[in-house]
Amino acid sequence: MTHLLIGHAAMVLHFAFFGYVVLGGFLAWRWPRALWPHVGVAAYALGIVIIDWPCVLTEAENWSRAATGRTVMEAGFIDFHITGTLYPPEHLMASRVVIACVIALSWAGAALVRGGRDGGGVRRSGPGHEAAPGARTHPGPAAGTRISRP
Repeated sequence: MTHLLIGHAAMVLHFAFFGYVVLGGFLAWRWPRALWPHVGVAAYALGIVIIDWPCVLTEAENWSRAATGRTVMEAGFIDFHITGTLYPPEHLMASRVVIACVIALSWAGAALVRGGRDGGGVRRSGPGHEAAPGARTHPGPAAGTRISRP
């Protein structure tokens, strides 16, 4: 029973990891600091696919499968659970390109969102950035503030 529970937990974590690899960069649109953990996870996932790095979750799931008499994932999690289910096997490379494009889009969007923030909460002026009446449009001292000069 414990072997089966560990295997199922590893499979659920695998799907969560895969989802985070594909879509996690979009979190950085809201929380810019989330970009760097996603870059690390995406690099690790790329290493698993390109260099054939070992995956701890695959090892745990395979251990469970072997201990419970189920089929071991010879080619890995993606080939076993996703290829043939979400896309036909002959479209593996196309799916990888689409995933890479989604990740690149999420990172580009995060960069645009970050570039649009100036950190001080000050609104930019210009087309599409009209300030509310009475709002400050530059990071200078507030109206009525006395500035002493040396």
